Amino acid sequence: MLDLIEKPNRPLAVALGYFDGVHLGHRRVLEAAVTAARDDGMDSGVFTFIFGGENPIKGDAILSPGERRRRIEALGLDWYYCPDYDDFCELSCEAFVDEILIGRMHAAAVFCGDNFTFGRGGAGNVPLLKALCAARGISVTVVPMAMQDGQLVSSTRIRALLLEGEIEQANVMLGAPYAISQPVVHGKQIGGAKLGFPTINQRYPAGMLLPRSGIYITRATVNHKSYPAATGLGDRPTVGGTNITCESFLIGFDGNLYGDEVRLEFFRYLAPTRRFENLDALRDCIADAARQAAAYFAPRRG
Repeated sequence: MLDLIEKPNRPLAVALGYFDGVHLGHRRVLEAAVTAARDDGMDSGVFTFIFGGENPIKGDAILSPGERRRRIEALGLDWYYCPDYDDFCELSCEAFVDEILIGRMHAAAVFCGDNFTFGRGGAGNVPLLKALCAARGISVTVVPMAMQDGQLVSSTRIRALLLEGEIEQANVMLGAPYAISQPVVHGKQIGGAKLGFPTINQRYPAGMLLPRSGIYITRATVNHKSYPAATGLGDRPTVGGTNITCESFLIGFDGNLYGDEVRLEFFRYLAPTRRFENLDALRDCIADAARQAAAYFAPRRG
């Protein structure tokens, strides 16, 4: 998938949306663009965006910009256009179609959900998009919303599930495990030295949704190899922590990862964050979480 810098030579089938979770509903829109491009001899592209500063219209991001792009690329899109929100938010509805869809993206067909809005202040809706595009020879396909277990799949619902620690339900709606990719930073050096469980520390970037604090079964990917892991997300009250950190014990890994980016996928919520009476109790908790993580990823025998 290539960054769209200049107007492509070929017309595009363009998926439109913020796609902050790349959830099952988002995937329908993105995959519709890919299918149409293949069937009609076009390239496929996506128009999405980031917030360079404070997010004025959306909730906290479910995925980081890098993780969002990674998931979109895996769906087979050819072109990726992701400007800063401030670069286009003042465009009128007509200017959005003329300058972004035609002038920048060479759109011949666009795909969106039925709640898509555009133009200054979100003044444009799907009926207006259809009218403006029809006058310019661009087709508009509205992709139906996705349902899961009788509930609408939405970023709002996924945010609520993550805040409740319902990671498994959130993952079903996301279509893939919730994940972060962040560099490893220095912690208090307590895990290996005092607990016998060397851990890695990662910090959440500003503007990202922080799931419920507690202990999770996770999986860490290091240099294309995955390791079961037990992760504590919170302020580490037993060791005097004050800042939110994501601290993980990687089962079977031995090495130094400081400064390296590690992708961490979340699979199951085990227990809330709490203060332990002593380090022995904390050690026992980590050991139990590690045993559960190892069992979770153990080969299933039929």
